[in-house]
Amino acid sequence: MGKDEAVEELFAAVSRRVVASYPDVETGRILHSTGLKTNGKFFAFVARGELVVKLPGARVDELVDAGAERFDANKGRPMREWVRLRPADEQQCEAYAAEARAFVAGEA
Repeated sequence: MGKDEAVEELFAAVSRRVVASYPDVETGRILHSTGLKTNGKFFAFVARGELVVKLPGARVDELVDAGAERFDANKGRPMREWVRLRPADEQQCEAYAAEARAFVAGEA
């Protein structure tokens, strides 16, 4: 299994749990991928083998300082509240997704 498939499989497993755990979360199509959204707003998906999540700008800055990259949707302009990550395992993937869900839902 390649790195791209590894993150997609992690996200698929995490997505099933998140959708089952939160009545306001559903899946939908975003940028040729299946993503997670809460109250109609996307907060996590996989693109080019990386987990992409929406987080507060300061948290994105912190993750970028630690080696992550900003997401730019292939438009050449990084998005302030979106970051590309390579979670090491399902637990880390779920933690990032939960943090993003809370942010988008206005709980963070």
